Amino acid sequence: MKSFIGESLGTFILTLFGCSCVAVAVLFGEYGSIFQVGMVWGLGVTLAIFLTRNICCAHLNPAVSIGMVVAGRMKASKLPCYLSAQFVGAFAAGWVLYILFNPSIEAYETLHHINRGTVASIDTARMFGEFYPNPGDATTASVSLPLAMFAEGFGTFLLTLLIFALTEDCNVGRPSSSMQPFFIGMTVSSIIFFIAPLTQAGLNPARDFGPRMVAYICGWSKAAMPDSVGGAFWVYILAPILGSTIAALFFKYVFEPINKKQNGNTCCCE
Repeated sequence: MKSFIGESLGTFILTLFGCSCVAVAVLFGEYGSIFQVGMVWGLGVTLAIFLTRNICCAHLNPAVSIGMVVAGRMKASKLPCYLSAQFVGAFAAGWVLYILFNPSIEAYETLHHINRGTVASIDTARMFGEFYPNPGDATTASVSLPLAMFAEGFGTFLLTLLIFALTEDCNVGRPSSSMQPFFIGMTVSSIIFFIAPLTQAGLNPARDFGPRMVAYICGWSKAAMPDSVGGAFWVYILAPILGSTIAALFFKYVFEPINKKQNGNTCCCE
Protein backbone atom coordinates (compact mmCIF):
# COMPACT_ATOMS: atom_id res chain seq x y z
CA MET A 1 0.00 0.00 0.00
CA LYS A 2 2.87 2.36 0.78
CA SER A 3 4.40 1.83 -2.66
CA PHE A 4 1.01 2.10 -4.35
CA ILE A 5 0.30 5.44 -2.69
CA GLY A 6 3.77 6.77 -3.48
CA GLU A 7 3.78 5.77 -7.14
CA SER A 8 0.22 6.93 -7.79
CA LEU A 9 0.78 10.27 -6.03
CA GLY A 10 4.09 10.92 -7.79
CA THR A 11 2.69 10.03 -11.21
CA PHE A 12 -0.34 12.22 -10.48
CA ILE A 13 1.89 15.20 -9.70
CA LEU A 14 4.16 14.95 -12.74
CA THR A 15 1.22 14.31 -15.10
CA LEU A 16 -0.86 17.15 -13.70
CA PHE A 17 1.97 19.69 -13.82
CA GLY A 18 3.08 18.69 -17.31
CA CYS A 19 -0.35 18.38 -18.93
CA SER A 20 -1.54 21.59 -17.30
CA CYS A 21 1.42 23.39 -18.84
CA VAL A 22 0.41 22.10 -22.28
CA ALA A 23 -3.21 23.14 -21.61
CA VAL A 24 -2.16 26.65 -20.67
CA ALA A 25 0.02 26.86 -23.78
CA VAL A 26 -2.83 25.77 -26.07
CA LEU A 27 -5.69 27.66 -24.47
CA PHE A 28 -4.04 30.89 -23.35
CA GLY A 29 -0.98 31.19 -25.55
CA GLU A 30 1.42 31.05 -22.61
CA TYR A 31 4.65 29.02 -22.51
CA GLY A 32 5.26 29.88 -26.13
CA SER A 33 8.50 27.94 -26.50
CA ILE A 34 9.40 24.28 -26.21
CA PHE A 35 12.03 25.28 -23.66
CA GLN A 36 9.38 26.56 -21.27
CA VAL A 37 7.13 23.53 -21.67
CA GLY A 38 10.06 21.13 -21.32
CA MET A 39 11.29 22.86 -18.17
CA VAL A 40 7.86 22.62 -16.53
CA TRP A 41 7.75 18.88 -17.30
CA GLY A 42 11.24 18.49 -15.84
CA LEU A 43 10.31 20.41 -12.69
CA GLY A 44 7.18 18.30 -12.34
CA VAL A 45 9.27 15.12 -12.46
CA THR A 46 11.78 16.56 -9.99
CA LEU A 47 9.14 17.59 -7.47
CA ALA A 48 7.28 14.28 -7.81
CA ILE A 49 10.47 12.33 -7.05
CA PHE A 50 11.33 14.52 -4.07
CA LEU A 51 7.79 14.07 -2.76
CA THR A 52 7.62 10.30 -2.98
CA ARG A 53 11.05 8.69 -3.00
CA ASN A 54 11.00 8.09 0.75
CA ILE A 55 7.91 5.85 0.48
CA CYS A 56 8.51 4.14 -2.87
CA CYS A 57 11.16 3.81 -5.57
CA ALA A 58 9.69 6.86 -7.36
CA HIS A 59 9.83 5.32 -10.83
CA LEU A 60 6.58 7.12 -11.79
CA ASN A 61 6.78 5.50 -15.22
CA PRO A 62 5.83 1.94 -16.27
CA ALA A 63 8.68 1.79 -18.77
CA VAL A 64 11.20 2.66 -16.05
CA SER A 65 9.71 0.10 -13.65
CA ILE A 66 9.94 -2.62 -16.30
CA GLY A 67 13.52 -1.58 -16.99
CA MET A 68 14.32 -1.87 -13.29
CA VAL A 69 12.99 -5.43 -13.25
CA VAL A 70 14.98 -6.35 -16.37
CA ALA A 71 18.15 -4.95 -14.81
CA GLY A 72 17.54 -6.79 -11.55
CA ARG A 73 16.99 -3.67 -9.49
CA MET A 74 13.43 -4.55 -8.53
CA LYS A 75 11.63 -7.84 -7.96
CA ALA A 76 9.14 -8.76 -10.67
CA SER A 77 6.54 -9.44 -7.96
CA LYS A 78 6.37 -5.71 -7.26
CA LEU A 79 5.60 -4.81 -10.86
CA PRO A 80 1.77 -5.17 -10.76
CA CYS A 81 1.59 -2.78 -7.80
CA TYR A 82 3.83 -0.21 -9.45
CA LEU A 83 2.17 -0.34 -12.87
CA SER A 84 -1.37 -0.14 -11.52
CA ALA A 85 -0.44 2.75 -9.22
CA GLN A 86 1.16 4.71 -12.05
CA PHE A 87 -1.84 4.32 -14.35
CA VAL A 88 -4.25 5.23 -11.53
CA GLY A 89 -2.25 8.37 -10.74
CA ALA A 90 -2.11 9.49 -14.36
CA PHE A 91 -5.83 8.76 -14.87
CA ALA A 92 -6.69 10.84 -11.79
CA ALA A 93 -4.52 13.69 -13.06
CA GLY A 94 -6.40 13.59 -16.36
CA TRP A 95 -9.70 14.06 -14.55
CA VAL A 96 -8.39 16.99 -12.50
CA LEU A 97 -7.06 18.55 -15.70
CA TYR A 98 -10.47 18.15 -17.33
CA ILE A 99 -12.35 19.63 -14.36
CA LEU A 100 -10.01 22.61 -14.16
CA PHE A 101 -9.88 23.48 -17.85
CA ASN A 102 -13.10 22.21 -19.45
CA PRO A 103 -14.86 25.60 -19.28
CA SER A 104 -11.85 27.18 -20.99
CA ILE A 105 -11.70 24.32 -23.50
CA GLU A 106 -15.38 24.85 -24.38
CA ALA A 107 -14.77 28.58 -24.86
CA TYR A 108 -11.74 27.81 -27.05
CA GLU A 109 -13.77 25.34 -29.12
CA THR A 110 -16.54 27.89 -29.61
CA LEU A 111 -14.08 30.62 -30.60
CA HIS A 112 -12.31 28.41 -33.13
CA HIS A 113 -15.46 26.59 -34.36
CA ILE A 114 -14.22 23.19 -33.18
CA ASN A 115 -16.65 20.32 -32.66
CA ARG A 116 -15.33 17.97 -30.01
CA GLY A 117 -14.73 14.51 -31.42
CA THR A 118 -13.86 15.68 -34.93
CA VAL A 119 -10.39 15.72 -36.43
CA ALA A 120 -10.15 19.44 -35.67
CA SER A 121 -10.52 18.71 -31.96
CA ILE A 122 -7.07 17.12 -31.93
CA ASP A 123 -5.98 20.70 -31.24
CA THR A 124 -7.44 20.39 -27.73
CA ALA A 125 -7.05 16.61 -27.29
CA ARG A 126 -3.26 17.06 -27.35
CA MET A 127 -3.52 18.58 -23.90
CA PHE A 128 -4.29 15.08 -22.60
CA GLY A 129 -2.45 12.55 -24.77
CA GLU A 130 0.36 12.86 -27.31
CA PHE A 131 0.05 12.85 -31.08
CA TYR A 132 2.38 12.37 -34.00
CA PRO A 133 3.12 14.44 -35.94
CA ASN A 134 2.96 17.05 -33.19
CA PRO A 135 -0.26 19.01 -33.94
CA GLY A 136 1.44 22.17 -32.74
CA ASP A 137 4.12 22.06 -35.44
CA ALA A 138 3.02 21.93 -39.07
CA THR A 139 6.60 21.27 -40.22
CA THR A 140 6.60 17.68 -38.91
CA ALA A 141 3.95 16.24 -41.25
CA SER A 142 6.45 13.63 -42.48
CA VAL A 143 6.64 11.79 -39.14
CA SER A 144 5.69 8.19 -39.91
CA LEU A 145 4.64 5.47 -37.49
CA PRO A 146 8.09 3.77 -37.54
CA LEU A 147 9.86 7.10 -37.03
CA ALA A 148 7.49 8.02 -34.18
CA MET A 149 8.14 4.64 -32.53
CA PHE A 150 11.88 5.10 -32.88
CA ALA A 151 11.72 8.62 -31.44
CA GLU A 152 9.72 7.55 -28.39
CA GLY A 153 11.77 4.39 -27.91
CA PHE A 154 15.09 6.18 -28.23
CA GLY A 155 13.98 8.97 -25.91
CA THR A 156 12.94 6.46 -23.25
CA PHE A 157 16.19 4.54 -23.80
CA LEU A 158 18.13 7.69 -22.94
CA LEU A 159 15.91 8.43 -19.95
CA THR A 160 16.26 4.96 -18.43
CA LEU A 161 19.98 4.75 -19.12
CA LEU A 162 20.62 8.09 -17.45
CA ILE A 163 18.42 7.18 -14.47
CA PHE A 164 20.58 4.09 -13.98
CA ALA A 165 23.80 6.06 -14.41
CA LEU A 166 22.72 8.90 -12.12
CA THR A 167 21.85 6.47 -9.31
CA GLU A 168 24.62 3.88 -9.82
CA ASP A 169 27.04 3.46 -6.92
CA CYS A 170 29.83 2.45 -9.29
CA ASN A 171 29.55 5.67 -11.29
CA VAL A 172 31.89 8.12 -9.58
CA GLY A 173 30.40 10.92 -11.68
CA ARG A 174 26.91 10.50 -10.24
CA PRO A 175 25.40 13.43 -8.31
CA SER A 176 24.68 13.28 -4.60
CA SER A 177 21.46 11.61 -3.48
CA SER A 178 19.87 14.98 -2.75
CA MET A 179 20.54 16.19 -6.30
CA GLN A 180 19.57 13.06 -8.23
CA PRO A 181 15.88 14.04 -8.64
CA PHE A 182 16.93 17.38 -10.11
CA PHE A 183 19.20 15.77 -12.69
CA ILE A 184 16.58 13.18 -13.60
CA GLY A 185 14.09 16.00 -14.13
CA MET A 186 16.58 17.86 -16.31
CA THR A 187 17.10 14.66 -18.28
CA VAL A 188 13.37 14.60 -19.04
CA SER A 189 13.50 18.27 -20.09
CA SER A 190 16.51 17.71 -22.33
CA ILE A 191 14.87 14.79 -24.13
CA ILE A 192 11.64 16.77 -24.59
CA PHE A 193 13.58 19.56 -26.28
CA PHE A 194 14.42 17.41 -29.29
CA ILE A 195 11.73 14.69 -29.30
CA ALA A 196 8.62 16.81 -28.63
CA PRO A 197 8.57 18.53 -32.07
CA LEU A 198 8.08 15.05 -33.55
CA THR A 199 5.80 13.16 -31.14
CA GLN A 200 5.20 15.49 -28.18
CA ALA A 201 7.65 13.27 -26.22
CA GLY A 202 5.48 10.99 -24.10
CA LEU A 203 8.29 8.76 -22.76
CA ASN A 204 5.85 7.38 -20.20
CA PRO A 205 2.98 4.96 -21.00
CA ALA A 206 0.98 5.92 -17.89
CA ARG A 207 1.31 9.65 -18.48
CA ASP A 208 -0.05 9.14 -22.00
CA PHE A 209 -2.70 6.47 -21.49
CA GLY A 210 -4.36 7.86 -18.34
CA PRO A 211 -5.21 11.38 -19.57
CA ARG A 212 -5.92 10.08 -23.08
CA MET A 213 -8.65 7.81 -21.68
CA VAL A 214 -10.17 10.80 -19.89
CA ALA A 215 -10.29 12.68 -23.19
CA TYR A 216 -11.81 9.64 -24.92
CA ILE A 217 -14.53 9.40 -22.26
CA CYS A 218 -15.25 13.13 -22.20
CA GLY A 219 -16.25 13.59 -25.81
CA TRP A 220 -13.12 13.47 -27.94
CA SER A 221 -13.76 9.80 -28.71
CA LYS A 222 -11.62 8.61 -31.63
CA ALA A 223 -10.09 12.07 -31.96
CA ALA A 224 -8.20 11.26 -28.75
CA MET A 225 -6.23 8.63 -30.70
CA PRO A 226 -3.28 9.68 -32.86
CA ASP A 227 -4.21 7.55 -35.90
CA SER A 228 -6.32 4.65 -37.13
CA VAL A 229 -3.59 2.00 -36.91
CA GLY A 230 -3.07 1.80 -33.16
CA GLY A 231 -0.44 4.50 -32.80
CA ALA A 232 -1.52 5.20 -29.23
CA PHE A 233 -0.29 1.72 -28.36
CA TRP A 234 2.65 1.25 -30.73
CA VAL A 235 4.19 4.68 -30.26
CA TYR A 236 3.33 5.69 -26.72
CA ILE A 237 3.13 2.38 -24.84
CA LEU A 238 5.12 -0.33 -26.62
CA ALA A 239 8.00 1.81 -27.94
CA PRO A 240 8.86 3.34 -24.52
CA ILE A 241 8.78 -0.11 -22.90
CA LEU A 242 11.09 -1.52 -25.58
CA GLY A 243 13.43 1.46 -25.28
CA SER A 244 13.62 1.12 -21.51
CA THR A 245 14.17 -2.64 -21.74
CA ILE A 246 17.07 -2.19 -24.17
CA ALA A 247 18.56 0.48 -21.90
CA ALA A 248 18.33 -1.88 -18.91
CA LEU A 249 20.07 -4.67 -20.81
CA PHE A 250 22.75 -2.30 -22.08
CA PHE A 251 23.35 -1.02 -18.57
CA LYS A 252 23.42 -4.47 -16.99
CA TYR A 253 25.70 -6.17 -19.51
CA VAL A 254 27.84 -3.27 -20.81
CA PHE A 255 27.84 -0.16 -18.66
CA GLU A 256 27.76 -1.76 -15.20
CA PRO A 257 30.58 -4.26 -15.87
CA ILE A 258 32.79 -1.46 -17.21
CA ASN A 259 32.16 0.58 -14.07
CA LYS A 260 32.89 -2.41 -11.85
CA LYS A 261 36.15 -3.05 -13.65
CA GLN A 262 37.09 0.62 -13.47
CA ASN A 263 36.58 0.57 -9.70
CA GLY A 264 38.33 -2.73 -9.10
CA ASN A 265 35.02 -4.56 -8.67
CA THR A 266 34.75 -3.10 -5.17
CA CYS A 267 31.50 -1.20 -5.52
CA CYS A 268 27.97 -2.42 -4.99
CA CYS A 269 25.84 -2.26 -8.12
CA GLU A 270 22.63 -3.80 -6.78
